[in-house]
Formats: sequence, structure tokens, C-alpha cells
Amino acid sequence: MTAALPFALNHMAAPALPLDAFFALAASLGISMVEIRNDIAGNAILDGTNSQQVKALAEKYGLTIISINALQRFNEWNETRADEAHELISYARNCGAKALVLVPVNDGSGKEDRVRQANLRQALSALKPMLDTAAIAGLVEPLGFEVCSLRSKAEAADAIREISGDGTFRLVHDTFHHHLSGEDRFLADMTGLVHISGVADGNLAVADMRDPDRVLIGTGDRLDNEGQIRRLRAEGYAGPLSFEPFAPSVHELADPANALRESMNYLRVRS
Repeated sequence: MTAALPFALNHMAAPALPLDAFFALAASLGISMVEIRNDIAGNAILDGTNSQQVKALAEKYGLTIISINALQRFNEWNETRADEAHELISYARNCGAKALVLVPVNDGSGKEDRVRQANLRQALSALKPMLDTAAIAGLVEPLGFEVCSLRSKAEAADAIREISGDGTFRLVHDTFHHHLSGEDRFLADMTGLVHISGVADGNLAVADMRDPDRVLIGTGDRLDNEGQIRRLRAEGYAGPLSFEPFAPSVHELADPANALRESMNYLRVRS
């Protein structure tokens, strides 16, 4: 069972690589699922790469694009956000991506009780017909940071059910953000994607952990990725486990393939 962990690769694992080389990296590791991003300067999608080129590259390497990451500030719904959503959903459909990751406001605004719930329902209700028309899933990713306007997966799941969005939306379980949030519920039945990364710095308080602290998972991981993965799978999650490290030390690796292979093997033995 453990040998069959369904790994995926987020472009944040090697953001210096152009898309062709990133796809080649995934294929060389035996990984068939990738996430592309719209926040890597000089790379697809920001460099203007045509969606059909992205689709052709994925087909060349036999890869499935499981998501575009991400529509930012999705729960601050306005005309600008609607335009961004339309553009990203269209790109996702045309490049063959299966889903669009939805990231909430994370600057301390919109987090008040009742305000955040109302904003979330407004955004989900507006996104649902757009996603359904394109046959694209929406992956809602709560963030564990104390300033975030959506920290709780349970709160997101409640909103999804309330707007009858079960067929459109799924949750992202991010092992880093789950640890920071302190939330115990896993909601495997509502989970469509798992992002995995570790934190090895033993001097950091949990509340002080940030994206640049997120490394590949190995000995000394403080997030209990092994335990989180075991519990998710025990509760029925069988989807992708996507590497998403943000640490500069990972991004600067001369041989990301070897480091990723080591982390994959570490998890296979322990999860």
C-alpha cells in the first residue's frame, strides 16, 4: 500500500525550471500528475505561454495537469476577481487542467466572524456556475496563518454544502497549513488535493512558521506529514500528494530530482 503513494509535483518544487524542464523532472521521477502556477515570473502562465502549448507539453510527457494554482483572494469577490476567475478557468479548460486552486485573503482583512462566512458563500456561489460550465473543479485551500480569512476546513466544507456545491468544490488539505491551524478534523471525503511540505527548523514557534520554512519532507519534520497522510488515507482519501516546498534552500538545489526522490522514498517507508 505505501509503495503506491500517488505523488504529484507542484511547480513550486522547482520554480527556476521552465515548464518543459519541470514536466521532464516529474516524468523522470515516475510522477504523472503536476500542478502549474500563475505566480512564477518568467514562466508559464505569467510569460504568456499559450494554453495549447501547455497542453501539448503535458501530453508529450504523459502528464495530467491536476490544477492551476491559484485564484488569489477568491473570497473577496468583486468585478476584478470575476475577471481573474474567468481568465484562469478558461486557461484551465484549454490546457487540460482538472481544477483551479482557490486561495483566500491572507492579509488580516475579512476575517471577522459572520463577515468571513458571508464573503465565502458569496464567492462560492459566484464561482460555481463558472466552474460547472467549464467542467473544472474548484479546490478551496484554507490557510493556517492567524491573519487568514479562511483557516478552517470545516468552515469551508459547511459553506460548500450550504450552497449545494459538493459536485463542484473540494478542499485542499495542506499539511503545513493544517498543522498551523490547529484543526483536528481531516474531512477526507471532501478533500480533492493534498499539498505536502515539511518544517525542520526546531527553533521556530508554530505561530512563526512561514512559507520560506517549508522544505522537502525528511528526518526531523515537525508537521507529522507521515501521520497526516496515514490518517487521510485511512479515512478514504486516495488522491494526489503534491510536493509544494517554498524554501529558497529547495529552490536553489542543483539536483532537485535526487532530493525529491529521497523525500518520496522517506514517505513511502513511513506513511
